[in-house]
Amino acid sequence: MLKIPTDRYFSPDPAQRQIARDLHAQIADLPLVCPHGHVDPRLFADPDYRFGSPTETLIIPDHYVFRMLYSQGISLESLGIPKVNGTKVEADHRKIWQTFADHFYLFRGTPTGSWLSHEFQTVFGVEEKLTSENAQQVYDQIDSQLKSEAFRPRQLHERFNIEVLCTTDMATDTLEHHQAIRDSGWSSKILPTFRPDDVVLLDQPSWLHNIERLGELTGEPIAHYASYIKAIETRREFFRHLGAKATDHAAINAFTGKLSKTDAETIFQRALQGKADEFDVHLFRGHMLIELARMSAEDGLVMQLHIGSSRNHNEKLFAEFGPDKGCDIPLATEFTNNLRPLLNEFGTDQRLSMILFTLDESTYARELAPLVGHYPALKLGPPWWFHDSLHGMRRYFDQVMETAGIYNTAGFNDDTRAYPSIPARHDVWRRASADWIASLVVRGMIDDDDAQAMMRALVYDLAKQAYRLD
Repeated sequence: MLKIPTDRYFSPDPAQRQIARDLHAQIADLPLVCPHGHVDPRLFADPDYRFGSPTETLIIPDHYVFRMLYSQGISLESLGIPKVNGTKVEADHRKIWQTFADHFYLFRGTPTGSWLSHEFQTVFGVEEKLTSENAQQVYDQIDSQLKSEAFRPRQLHERFNIEVLCTTDMATDTLEHHQAIRDSGWSSKILPTFRPDDVVLLDQPSWLHNIERLGELTGEPIAHYASYIKAIETRREFFRHLGAKATDHAAINAFTGKLSKTDAETIFQRALQGKADEFDVHLFRGHMLIELARMSAEDGLVMQLHIGSSRNHNEKLFAEFGPDKGCDIPLATEFTNNLRPLLNEFGTDQRLSMILFTLDESTYARELAPLVGHYPALKLGPPWWFHDSLHGMRRYFDQVMETAGIYNTAGFNDDTRAYPSIPARHDVWRRASADWIASLVVRGMIDDDDAQAMMRALVYDLAKQAYRLD
């Protein structure tokens, strides 16, 4: 029997558990605010869009799922993950699902296991644990629902009670799906997010092609650094016109440093000639983070900075299957010195809202909480990726909140590609928040009124404020 405990994630201490239960009940019906994630906007552009099979929906696009299976020696080919060169992979979705069910035990005690169990029971109505024996029966049940009218993405959006959902879109994206959503007259908020990594990171294999495409989209060939900056600003305005509230930037480290116009032009010209080296990439990325902060201060787009992932660590897997295949590994990072040049220019500029994310938890108490607890422009994002879990959230609360306070954080975002997992991810955050706040009440650190206000802030208000969604 698949039964998710009513008091899941709450403390075993009776007094704390009761307070957590009461706090959670007060916010359980609040809408979900999803200001950052990777759900494909195509799901919502067509009112008649239907999901594919359970395998297509829950396994093939979700690196959280197939990463664990790969770690146990199960090939990505056998899970139907497409190859870069288009060669054949397993196409029998029932067979892939059976492999998944045979190894579902691997997810015991993991956040992915919690999300999947929540999805199976509350979204799809599955009443039994997934096993080898019932795999095909569960497949049929989920498949039948995915084909039904009630499981079209727009209907699920309303069922999930999502107030706003933001996608992540490259600078060279036409945003045709967002335009189609607007043209359809559907009233729900699905907003784009401007992610210019494809034109900022000089070591991207397709950088030259992307620069050419950027010029086509803005109507002006890009031959110099000045026209490049103008083109990025033009694209930002296009995204804003279609409702964008934020930008997103990924970097291997938090280095920032301003180049002279001459030096920026020199590096840019080397990149156009395909001659930029690693040091050029490093300097240009750090310079552009300051430029992008300047743009955000001027146009009001919230700036998100995700730091500390060694991308595509498994070179063989990357060559065969491409990026985002579960082989990204966290790195040790440093913020205090690396961000100082940017903060010296914009850290006290209250036009800027800049949200920091890290995969290096050792920086929480030492650097990030003191930084966001001082600079008006900064907010700290929630536990991200490898730390988007009950224990990751507990560590975050314990290491950050005493120095930063909750109001210098950005609440929660689910950062997911797996659309049906959104309620499950928010459920973990809401319950973890309730339990942590309850611990402050039982220790006499806050009273009931404070607890109720903090609870609402952590699950709803802070995200809307940090991302300027009101």
